[in-house]
Amino acid sequence: MEPSNDTQIPEFLLLGLSEDPELQPLIFGLFLSMYLITVCGNLLIILVVASDSHLHTPMYFFLANLSFADICFTSTTVPKMLLNIQTQSKVISYAGCLMQMCFLIIFSVLDIYLLAVMAYDRFVAICHPLHYTVIMNPRLCGLLVLMSWVISVLHSFLQTSMVLQLSFCTEMEIPHFFCELNQMIQLACSDTFLNNMVMYFAAVLLVGCPLAGILYSYSKIVSSILGISSAQGKYKAFSTCASHLSVVSLFFCTSLGVYLSSAATQSPHASAVASVMYTVVTPMLNPFIYSLRSKDISRALKRMGVKEST
Repeated sequence: MEPSNDTQIPEFLLLGLSEDPELQPLIFGLFLSMYLITVCGNLLIILVVASDSHLHTPMYFFLANLSFADICFTSTTVPKMLLNIQTQSKVISYAGCLMQMCFLIIFSVLDIYLLAVMAYDRFVAICHPLHYTVIMNPRLCGLLVLMSWVISVLHSFLQTSMVLQLSFCTEMEIPHFFCELNQMIQLACSDTFLNNMVMYFAAVLLVGCPLAGILYSYSKIVSSILGISSAQGKYKAFSTCASHLSVVSLFFCTSLGVYLSSAATQSPHASAVASVMYTVVTPMLNPFIYSLRSKDISRALKRMGVKEST
């Protein structure tokens, strides 16, 4: 069969997590609850950081941006999944699928770079405390966030434009609950060698470099903490980066776990179920991690509660 041009493709089918009709209400309720918790929790973090002057620091500026990215990241996939379950439809248009893939790439890469920027912020705060306010000035903080956005958007546009050049045949079923880049490339019936090369090269470059930066930052942080003589000083230094380290560990462990397990099992369904961890669960847990482990956030929430009660 001759491959059809991509402009003639009417729609794709998102197979979701399960085709069992009895499980659909359970999946709908579970994902709706997790989505609402994610949005409300991250919005609360943004509101607290914006309204409390004690939190107008580089670390919480980056945290507010991370919370915004998490809201957008989850909103890219979950609402469409909930709509499909509610309407008992698996359809997503070709344009809608491309847009979902485009925004998913933007906010996933943005998440990675913001985590790397936050690691650098902790590195400067612990290893160069006397120069912290000079190094992490508002101009540099804004520039770091802007660069993260620019890299994410350019990478997404590159990948999306390359998918636009592909032709698709009759196999339109995506064994996932969202349009993933890898799944789109696998469905194409034209030559995908260049797409695969760019995808793997970008994964190494755009994930490997930030991860290497995070590991380097924390190796220096650990070295500095070990050099502190008092146990109280060590605890205080470690507590300033405990929340970020928890979020980094959760994000990268779940992401790497998904791709390693999917490569081992070669099961698209297993990969779809596992991907719930980093697309839904991790953004949902981030606000809890910061509110529970960060004393500054906890105090700000208490102050906000006191203001509302009065």
